[in-house]
Amino acid sequence: MLEIIGVVVLAVVVVVLVMAAMKPDTFVIQRSAGINASPEKVYALINDFNQWGQWSPWEHKDPAMKRTMGTTSSGLGATYAWVGNKDVGEGNMAITGATPPTQLVIALGFIKPFEARNKVVFDLKPEGADGQAKTQVNWAMYGDNNFISKLMQVFMNIDTMVGKDFESGLAKLKAAAER
Repeated sequence: MLEIIGVVVLAVVVVVLVMAAMKPDTFVIQRSAGINASPEKVYALINDFNQWGQWSPWEHKDPAMKRTMGTTSSGLGATYAWVGNKDVGEGNMAITGATPPTQLVIALGFIKPFEARNKVVFDLKPEGADGQAKTQVNWAMYGDNNFISKLMQVFMNIDTMVGKDFESGLAKLKAAAER
């Protein structure tokens, strides 16, 4: 009986490892939203880390989170770091690309609960021919999947988990920009 249980457990472990190995080496998570505001107004909210409190989905998950701004909080070279609870972890961001008012690129580093280096890109596209300022915002995160990440993805859908936060953040960004 123990031999049969051992074979079944081994088979399950092998299947999980094979499934993990078949996951892609990279990932992208992205969400989009239409905002009834000019690209300049939306850009100002994402280009300045001091403004993220108005819309970032993670800013309110830990009221005691420690935030550290760099010598500049907006534009190319701006930095932001945080240390928080299990819901927000620990990490840092740096604006590495800024093309006002159409694109912002951020290097995102996670330290806890796991180490990761990702690239975040906000693309803003003006819309609205009726004289009403509108902006289509696309928020994307790109990264590498190491074997541990692939193994986690056998059991959880990272796109759904992080995607919900992106959707929440875009809804808050919309509300802030449309005020």
